[in-house]
Amino acid sequence: MRLLFSVFLSIAFVTGTHASEIDSLLVSLDSAMAENKTHMQSKELRLKSLKLLVGKPGMTPEQTYAINDLLYKEYVKYNFDSTLRYINLNLTLAESLENPEMINETKFHLSHRLSASGMYSESLEILASVDARELSPRLKIDYYSCYQQVYAELGLYTALQNGDRYYAISGSYRDSLLALMDPNSNEYLLLYEAKLQDEGHVDESIKINSVLLSRVTANDPDFALYAFQRAISYRIKGDHQLEKKYLILSAIADIRAAVKDNVSLTLLAILLFDEKEIDLAYKYIMFSLEDAKFYNSRLRYVEISRILPLISQAFQVKSDKQKAQLRFYAIALTLLTVMLIMAMLFMYYQMKKLSKARQDLQKANDQLFDLSQDLFKVNAQLKSLNHELFESNHIKEEHIGFFLNLCSTYIDKLEDFRKMTYRKVSTGQYEDLFNLTKPAHFFDSELKEFYTNFDNTFLHIFPNFVEQFNLLLSENERMSLKQDELLNTELRIFALIRLGITDSSKIASFLRYSINTIYNYRTRVRNKAAVPRDDFERLVRNIGIAET
Repeated sequence: MRLLFSVFLSIAFVTGTHASEIDSLLVSLDSAMAENKTHMQSKELRLKSLKLLVGKPGMTPEQTYAINDLLYKEYVKYNFDSTLRYINLNLTLAESLENPEMINETKFHLSHRLSASGMYSESLEILASVDARELSPRLKIDYYSCYQQVYAELGLYTALQNGDRYYAISGSYRDSLLALMDPNSNEYLLLYEAKLQDEGHVDESIKINSVLLSRVTANDPDFALYAFQRAISYRIKGDHQLEKKYLILSAIADIRAAVKDNVSLTLLAILLFDEKEIDLAYKYIMFSLEDAKFYNSRLRYVEISRILPLISQAFQVKSDKQKAQLRFYAIALTLLTVMLIMAMLFMYYQMKKLSKARQDLQKANDQLFDLSQDLFKVNAQLKSLNHELFESNHIKEEHIGFFLNLCSTYIDKLEDFRKMTYRKVSTGQYEDLFNLTKPAHFFDSELKEFYTNFDNTFLHIFPNFVEQFNLLLSENERMSLKQDELLNTELRIFALIRLGITDSSKIASFLRYSINTIYNYRTRVRNKAAVPRDDFERLVRNIGIAET
């Protein structure tokens, strides 16, 4: 009995631990789904940066091919139509260059995408146009990989009696691939893992998968694929808890990588549906449907359409039951409301006898009203302060933009100077270049313009800085500025301190002075303070807090 009781406790503990882990992972999955738009925006930014490189002057066809290839790899699991577009662009480019290596490489990309989307005949036609005898070792691997994939897909999705034959053909190509690949490579291990799964050696396939997972992190693009393969192994073993765990991990990785051509979330929805988790199953299958629409692959629509009606119907049945419960609760609430009204009427008649108590209550209400009026005034003041804060933040954002634009302008000037220097060096105009670099007025004017921009921007943010700074100095030591002078050197030093730059070396670099000079300026001004010297710079850093 004690042994049976211990076994029961162990099973209960393991089951509870798995359930807690699954619940935590489902929370993470919901969080990733909520951030889906953010992950898509990051993907779009990467795509936009690559597209900016296309068509730049002086770009060779080979460089254009390389950029198109990068765009293809970014789009390959994100959008089917765009993937085909860049493959076709590269195919046209490769044919114009009459480069067999590029032509075949692009054909294999196209074959992979077509078979993955259910266009098996088109994929096989492309492969039939390739002469395998002319392929390099690298492309021969791609060639066998295309055949292995298309026949594996045919075996999985064909409605005819040829499934076993297609699987056998796929297995032959897989064996050819394994013979050509590096046994230590991830691609080899992934293919070998699938072979072990097909042959029923699931425990060995899990060991191979552990090696693959040890080589990546959760943020690695291949993590979702390896986790999905792990889930398939546990499905074969009948361990649905671990299958669910790795499907969730795979789905999270897919969403965070903005992968729209995915299957993990669909399989997770089916698994949850089988476990009667209808709400979660419906939420995940609808999310998968949106991904399939975005990716625009007919195969994903077919996969989802097989289960979507069942989940939708179950969800509708559950929703109808909940509506019936809500109607019951509404009727019960109405009855309770009637009873409450009757009780209130009874209380009303009783309260007539308590006139003195009502008068006291009225006085209390008057006091509460006065307090609420005071609270309203405080809220109005807070609203005004919030508005001022909003305006201040808006001003700061404008000036951040201004300095970003200023930096961009200086970069453009440096680029123009570099180009001019390059032209003079390339044409042998060394004397002109030497004469150009002798006068210092060019640098001085740029520096003067920079300090003027800094003074204008700083005083726009802290318009009363000079007046408040002078209040911290002894009356006979206060600073007076020259005509058309916004800030002098001492004021610029303490303006930088107000902005949080307190390191003398950084201030010296900014103002083009030595560190000793900056130190002497700071010491000299502190000696003029009308407040304790040790508090002077802290009080400077507090200037303008009320107004910003």
